[in-house]
Amino acid sequence: MATAASGLSEPQVLARTKDRLFADREDAYVVADTQFAQQRWLDDTPIEASVQATLAPFNHVRVGTGYPDLVGVQTLSTDLLSVDRLGDRPPLIAVEAKGYTGNSGVDAERGVVQAHDRLNEANVAFLTAPRSGISTAARTMARELNVGVLGVESDGSVSILERPRVVGHGSMDAASAIRFQASAQGVADQNFGLNHPKNYIAVPLAVHHDGDTRDLIAAHVVGAVDGALAGAAFLNLIDTGQGTLTLTPLGREVVRFALRTVGDVDDALRQFEDWQRSRRRFIDIAPQWGQLVRRVVSEYPATDLLVDGLYACHRDGYESPSLVEFVEYLHALHPEFTVELFLRGDEAVRQRVLTGDGDLRGSELTDGSVYHSPTVFQLKAILYHAGIVTDRGAEPSNLAPETDEWALCDPLA
Repeated sequence: MATAASGLSEPQVLARTKDRLFADREDAYVVADTQFAQQRWLDDTPIEASVQATLAPFNHVRVGTGYPDLVGVQTLSTDLLSVDRLGDRPPLIAVEAKGYTGNSGVDAERGVVQAHDRLNEANVAFLTAPRSGISTAARTMARELNVGVLGVESDGSVSILERPRVVGHGSMDAASAIRFQASAQGVADQNFGLNHPKNYIAVPLAVHHDGDTRDLIAAHVVGAVDGALAGAAFLNLIDTGQGTLTLTPLGREVVRFALRTVGDVDDALRQFEDWQRSRRRFIDIAPQWGQLVRRVVSEYPATDLLVDGLYACHRDGYESPSLVEFVEYLHALHPEFTVELFLRGDEAVRQRVLTGDGDLRGSELTDGSVYHSPTVFQLKAILYHAGIVTDRGAEPSNLAPETDEWALCDPLA
């Protein structure tokens, strides 16, 4: 029987599987469970730095009744599935890995049972294990339970032994955090490059105008045209697909608002010149436009989570919670989303802040450098200008988490 010394460990199997399943695509986002962010594996074997770098980022995401080793969203190639994928929405994929530990073999059949459980919420589930440790019985069980089986060879290549079918989309509670990050509005990347919402709200006007969109934005709104376009797409005001800029339904509402309140798109764009380089709160200097921004920002998926969390904080007596207090409070309610929204995705940060069970190490939250800039700086500034939160936020390098206030302007009683 192969041993850990001669066979692949579970972290090694998982790293090779991630490389096989999750390519560098715009519709892909994947996290490994926080147990793989620790320095040593279950049998006290060190986890190689290269393996951890491959598996990062980490989060503790509940799918079904447990926590898969890998969970992500990705459009799978047809060779991985028994039938073509239905619909155009990338599936949620859960992966259970098994490897050699000590002098024991590979418990592949247990991995199949665990993977099958994940189909309560995931669309596709895989067992992955060293090919030499996958028995005929495990493969038969997997076929009966609609679980895919991947065999990892000693040279690192991955063979497809059993192909699963995609099942329908069920409820997406904790796993919705991963779907969100894989969507066009996720915060995995630096999508809010500008921290004033007027730079985004003007973009639909420039797209609707007969003139050159980029020239109009540069002349009337902001010189960072690419940042304005990216943020407008992020807020679902424009669609940038297939090399053209088109208005979304929400973007068309912005144009209708401008025509109704100003009367002319040219005049509306000229108004934005008066607000260039202004640090004053947007809803104060332009109340009508500020209310429009509030509506647009309220459509952004993360806003509901943040506002509901702040309302719950206020209701429970935290009237002006610090960033540390708010993150700890929100993590108790929505742990997966909190990690994705607030913590930087690199392995060093999540190793520091998260335990192997996905709990927070509170002492690490006092360091501003662990936080995700698109949330604590850019998004918070936009919420501030929209009149939703009381404080504008700060770059992680200037952030004082224990005094950085997160509170609603209108918390309600």
